[in-house]
Amino acid sequence: MPAKGKHRRPKSPRLSRSIAVAGTGGAALALPLMGATGAHAATTQSASQSVSEKAVQSLPVTQKKAAEKKSAADNAGVRTYSVRVGDYLSKIADEQNVTGGWKKLYADNRQAVGDDPSLIHPGLKLTIGKQAATSTTKSKSSSSTGSSSSAKSQSSSAKTSATRTAETTSTATGFTLPVSGATIGTGYHVAGSMWSSGYHTGVDFVVPTGTPLKAVGAGTVVSAGWGGAYGNQVVIKLADGYYAQYGHLSQLSVSAGQTVTEGQQIGLSGATGNVTGPHLHFEIRTTPDYGSDVDPVAYLRSKGVAVG
Repeated sequence: MPAKGKHRRPKSPRLSRSIAVAGTGGAALALPLMGATGAHAATTQSASQSVSEKAVQSLPVTQKKAAEKKSAADNAGVRTYSVRVGDYLSKIADEQNVTGGWKKLYADNRQAVGDDPSLIHPGLKLTIGKQAATSTTKSKSSSSTGSSSSAKSQSSSAKTSATRTAETTSTATGFTLPVSGATIGTGYHVAGSMWSSGYHTGVDFVVPTGTPLKAVGAGTVVSAGWGGAYGNQVVIKLADGYYAQYGHLSQLSVSAGQTVTEGQQIGLSGATGNVTGPHLHFEIRTTPDYGSDVDPVAYLRSKGVAVG
């Protein structure tokens, strides 16, 4: 008879359970790690997309700000000047340090000033530092620009040739222009309240200060000095009995009683006296006094001198 006793139930190996637990635990631990990694990757991708979208969206804004800054920089030097009593373009250009002088100032404000740069009035608004409106010409082709430049060069050469011919012809007749290479601003007998006679008694040749002035014909200097509203002036009695008057000079080169020849320098142009800008005021008179004026252009043309 078999011996009585309790049979012990064999214990299952704990190693396998531990491994299973460990495996389960490892899997449990791995899952959160994988989840965290996936979440991190998703977050990084989302953040990257967000930054890219913001960069794309901010690009037009950046370009706009850059354009605004450029525009502000371009307009920083532009200002407005109000003409005062006694002002003239060369004076304003000097005081306001205009690069290019009175010619640049006149070119930038030609529409406001008009055809005669010597006629500016108090209260007139001038733009200082304005860029010349040449942007529209930049779109032209280089061939057109070349053709235009060539045409201008030919035109300039033709004008120079014509001027030289006129001067040569005038010299042969014993008379010449009072100043070379100038255009007429205000003509003879132009009506206006700024003149005491109610009209312009001579012609204004538009020239910058310091331009040499010439005796239109041989004669004798009657007066050379201050002439009131005319500033520094020279009056010459010509050989035919008429008188030539030069006004607003900056410098005198002759004196009263002196004999001069046709083409001889008698002074330099300026802006003395009652003026709004540098120019030569030129008259032909029947006497040395104010009020005896005749048409100076018609007079010079009658002497064979080409004017205008």
